[in-house]
Amino acid sequence: MEAVTKTPEREAFYKKIDGENLTALWTVMSDLITPEPKSACRPHLWKFGVIRDYMTEAGKLITAKEAERRVLVLENPGLRGQSKITTSLYAGVQMVVPGDVAPAHRHSQSALRFVLEGKGAHTAVDGERTAMEPGDFIITPSMTWHDHSNETNEPMFWLDGLDIPLVQFFDCSFAEGSKEDQQRITKPAGDSFARYGHNLLPVDVKRSSKTSPIFSYPYAYTREALEKARASQDWDACHGLKLKFSNPETGDFAMPTIGTFIQLLPKGFGTARYRSTDATVFCPIEGKGRSRIGDTVFEWGPRDLFVVPSWHWVTHEADEDAVLFSFSDRPVQQKLDLFREDRGNA
Repeated sequence: MEAVTKTPEREAFYKKIDGENLTALWTVMSDLITPEPKSACRPHLWKFGVIRDYMTEAGKLITAKEAERRVLVLENPGLRGQSKITTSLYAGVQMVVPGDVAPAHRHSQSALRFVLEGKGAHTAVDGERTAMEPGDFIITPSMTWHDHSNETNEPMFWLDGLDIPLVQFFDCSFAEGSKEDQQRITKPAGDSFARYGHNLLPVDVKRSSKTSPIFSYPYAYTREALEKARASQDWDACHGLKLKFSNPETGDFAMPTIGTFIQLLPKGFGTARYRSTDATVFCPIEGKGRSRIGDTVFEWGPRDLFVVPSWHWVTHEADEDAVLFSFSDRPVQQKLDLFREDRGNA
């Protein structure tokens, strides 16, 4: 695209139309329509041990009820002050200590929880309560009541992922608090998984939500699925073994705005180069290794978190069997025919 030269007459014209809230397209075209994705989002890694120490300190400073949610936001270094880990997604690490109740509320934003540490605390979504264990993936659909509690003797930590920036972009945020800290439980534990988690659906089910009817995907089942996939030895050069969490009613992503994935990298496995338009947040739950994002290498272990920006080359290497959870805005990009990927030399 040819550069537009500046002249005194042109500059005077631009200043004149600026008073009418007008801008000449030819002065901004190169920033609006770029040859490749261009983002302020930068690669970064957060060590869980560091986050855990700060969360423990925060637990002595503020209660869960005062804070509404005791969370440290993972701010992308290129997007500081915006509460974004990518341009379209939010991420944070939440802690619920023994005796805590994170009070019930609901909002337009959809949320995921990926449990990092601790066992036995509970989250409740629309009348169903589930115990939480490391590696569990839990969904809070848009405008569903949810609260968290911890009746164990140890703190619980999990990763929160929300579509807050997307909802902000569309100006469609609503939020509501409850008069009660905890909602009334109306369904037995495991009800949604029992109804929908075994490739069987109620014959006359009528649901309007595009979110999966399963709100808790236990890690034990996820890990078993990866091991069964390992037996087939159907390794992908760029991903190892990578599965998506799906909605059993439709086969689509489990959440309409956030794609969630789990992948297995066996010991010694090194992936081929890969890049895609969906900036992706990764969280290893097992194993150790490293990822090269562009020219930067990040060493990771269990519960660390790192982000790969849009259209950045990435490779992964596993020093031991590793399982990585990840999430991105791929469902939105695919539905809008915007998603693109490049598998390098794979």
